[in-house]
Amino acid sequence: MANNFDYNRIYQLKNKVENGTATVIEKDEYMLFLFENGSITTEQYNKYKSDKNSNEILEFVKVIGGIILAGYLLKELFKEK
Repeated sequence: MANNFDYNRIYQLKNKVENGTATVIEKDEYMLFLFENGSITTEQYNKYKSDKNSNEILEFVKVIGGIILAGYLLKELFKEK
């Protein structure tokens, strides 16, 4: 996971991307997080940057973001034990 993982911010961005209310800046922030986190490839990130309205990439990252958030919550849950 990224060193400065801000669960609330990533959750907020994921929800905005999912419901179509994310601004271009918010989409960029979300995609950069996924790229820096290693959740998407350089090719996927570059494809997004070249066509920021690419539904194919945005649909894919909706799923990836959910998996990352679930993984983070599980990690935190087991850390407490």
